[in-house]
Amino acid sequence: MKRNLGLTAAACVIFAGGMLGAAFAAVPLYKLFCQVTGYAGTTQRAEAGPGRVVDRTVKVRFDANIGNGLPWRFRPVDRQVEVKLGEISQIHYSAESRAAGPTAGTAVFNVTPALAGQYFNKIACFCFSEQHLAAGEKVDMPVTFFVDPAMANDPDLRYVDTITLSYTFFPAEDGAAVKPLAAAPATKSPL
Repeated sequence: MKRNLGLTAAACVIFAGGMLGAAFAAVPLYKLFCQVTGYAGTTQRAEAGPGRVVDRTVKVRFDANIGNGLPWRFRPVDRQVEVKLGEISQIHYSAESRAAGPTAGTAVFNVTPALAGQYFNKIACFCFSEQHLAAGEKVDMPVTFFVDPAMANDPDLRYVDTITLSYTFFPAEDGAAVKPLAAAPATKSPL
């Protein structure tokens, strides 16, 4: 009888530990799933362009938002571009700190329609790392991207002629130290 209670207790502890581990692993696994599949409008990351351009064009619109608690002004410099599928394009966002001291932000992003996320590829983006701004600092934030030519063969997206790339900056966990922008050299630009 004691042996059965010990086995039951051990099984419960192992089960509870496994459930706790699964809870902590759920967020990173979901993020990985979204990055691989483009699920929920998650964009892809690429090292280089696809090497071919097709004749189909799409408009890409740009959206910018700031989460509560981050004293920045953030906006797209380029509101919209028209690109051919496979064509590499670079656009710019602008950020300005309105804080009296150093601040840091992290951008989350998505693409609509969500199905287009698997075809939207970023080569360089400020969203790949935490961004730090000094008090009153203004910076240019480029994004280099392309829309995969394979989108032309997706029957679910055959009538899609506009894609929206949206960013929202939230306060970063560690906003104390001021560091330069990681994705591109910081350049002063008037807002």
